[in-house]
Amino acid sequence: MARGWRVTLGLLCCLSAVACGATAPRTGGKIVITVNGQAPQTQAFERRIFDEDAAAFEAAHPDIDIQPREGFMDPKVFSAKLASGQLEDVFYVYFTDPAQIIARRQAKDITDQLRGLPELKPGLLDFFTDDKGRVYGLPTANYSMGLLYNRVLFARAGLDPDRPPTTWEEVRAAAKKISALGNGIVGFADLSKNNQGGWHLTSWLYSVGGQVARRDGAGWKADFDNDKGREVLRHLRDMRWTDGSMGDKQLLEAADVQRMMGAGQLGMYLAAPDNIPPLVNQFGGSYNDYGMAPMPGGRGTLIGGEGYMINPKASPEKVRAGLAWLRWRYLDPDRIEGNLKRYADLKQPVGLPISPFSDIYAGAVREKQEALKAKYATVPVRNYQSFVDAKLKGGVEPPNAQRVYAALDSLMQAVLTDRGADVDRLLAEAETKVNSALAQAG
Repeated sequence: MARGWRVTLGLLCCLSAVACGATAPRTGGKIVITVNGQAPQTQAFERRIFDEDAAAFEAAHPDIDIQPREGFMDPKVFSAKLASGQLEDVFYVYFTDPAQIIARRQAKDITDQLRGLPELKPGLLDFFTDDKGRVYGLPTANYSMGLLYNRVLFARAGLDPDRPPTTWEEVRAAAKKISALGNGIVGFADLSKNNQGGWHLTSWLYSVGGQVARRDGAGWKADFDNDKGREVLRHLRDMRWTDGSMGDKQLLEAADVQRMMGAGQLGMYLAAPDNIPPLVNQFGGSYNDYGMAPMPGGRGTLIGGEGYMINPKASPEKVRAGLAWLRWRYLDPDRIEGNLKRYADLKQPVGLPISPFSDIYAGAVREKQEALKAKYATVPVRNYQSFVDAKLKGGVEPPNAQRVYAALDSLMQAVLTDRGADVDRLLAEAETKVNSALAQAG
């Protein structure tokens, strides 16, 4: 869990010089660094952007040679790659990875090579910081969950598309009105299989001030067999069985609700902003038809994100070169406008709360980013502004998240498919399974 510290210059020393190309050149050649995060060839646009950035960086830093590698973080092979010398010099991680990597001394301490970072959102650097305040990586992107809704169906149901629900009771009321439109339209849908149900249940719990797990000494314990857990499941059961606003088809996953939303048959579902482009590109929707609001309940939201760390075996020169690359590509406020213009010129959506602007900045840089986003917008920014402006407490994914989510899937499935589901028994059984998963996380 993020501790909410602000990035302070006292913690960090010397990145501003690195970002300006002040790496010490190698005698007789360039400093060569391998970096992962390159998209596969099947993702042509994302790969193009990565490769263009690598070429532009090398032009600005002629003493550094970037050697891209496809792929991201695979925990199953990470330790083996490190031990065999195959791990990249600069490697991608999710926010759930750094704590264990730091504990195992599998990343470089970069504290003494950092200085002059732009102001970041409170807590993000904490994912890469140990209990002594030493820093082992940098955040490069952040997301949070919210309520994705269909503005057209809101209007048809007599709801104000510019005033989306802010409480779960308001979600329930809106879902009933939308479902009353008939013709197979569903007011609200949620996921319940392939670990996605557990992921969304975690988001629900955070939104009402609950949690999936709590610290217990050096480990973790499940913490949802309580009033918060019952509150969430009762609300879900009421919408499904009392109101009939969730439809009869259950055991859904992300592609199912995206298809429903893209076809204009769904009013609302929980999602991160990266769900919006597939609604348009894969399922025939329109950016004008959707809105994004903060998580109902107002008590919190599930956050996630990504960043990069440095191979613990990297030489000082490779460390400096790697940090120069990270700062230039991901943490340079002077590149915001150019990136936005590039995306607009390439007919990519600009104005959504997703790339090319990472949701990591605070203060004046964030204000600058939002102003430029409005300037170059190709989609209606106001549809998503309440989500962007929200300041909800963020909770990260639990340890061993996928096994935890698999255990929680059963809760969602039972409540959504069995009118007489015993919520108390289901919660107790799920806590036993989750405790087993947490114990394996160490």
